[in-house]
Amino acid sequence: MRRWRAVLFDLDDTLYPERQYALSGLRAAADWADSALGIAAATARHELCLLFEAGAGGHLFDRWLAGRGLDADGWVPRMVAAYREHSPCITPYPGAAELLGRLSTRYRLGLVSDGYLGVQQRKLSALGLADHFQAIVFSDALGRDAWKPSPRPFQEALRLLSIDAAEAIYVGDNPVKDFIGARRLGMGTLRLRHADGLYRHLEPADAAAAPDGEIATLDQLEPALGGN
Repeated sequence: MRRWRAVLFDLDDTLYPERQYALSGLRAAADWADSALGIAAATARHELCLLFEAGAGGHLFDRWLAGRGLDADGWVPRMVAAYREHSPCITPYPGAAELLGRLSTRYRLGLVSDGYLGVQQRKLSALGLADHFQAIVFSDALGRDAWKPSPRPFQEALRLLSIDAAEAIYVGDNPVKDFIGARRLGMGTLRLRHADGLYRHLEPADAAAAPDGEIATLDQLEPALGGN
């Protein structure tokens, strides 16, 4: 078993439920619909949440506007802006802050997160977890081509931590993109498959995307690290 000197974390659906952010963003979009379109916020929120639960994904706003006979091309960008630019109402998973506090006494801690820069910065600010990390890398700050599965944000985090890849492990949730870049550098990888995670049903496409191990809750992380 390797002896780790650094633990790096994903953000969404790893340290807090990403579903919280989606619902917070839909509330912001519904408030915008109230002021811009004259559709009651409570009504818009209910309809948007129904589409979210039905798996509408990236076409959610298009479908909602089309269902109301409105011009999707004209209004979607403004709804997306309301969603992305709002101040999120989100909280960490129970025990996350305490866990990071304990780990920080034994490891150097880093954060590597994908997503639009301002969005991810507002998420981290709302969660109040930033002070636990010695390195915070939002891949978007390095350019769109540095988003995972690129190894570049991991390289930057390792540089900031002054840690070799073989001494670091990355904890994430999405096997489509989270582990490929880290594994390519020689880092350890661990999947955190929360029961409420948006990507909990996904499986790795091949060995290159597969994590070295898997846990179901944050309180299983310390034993999984091997007690070093």
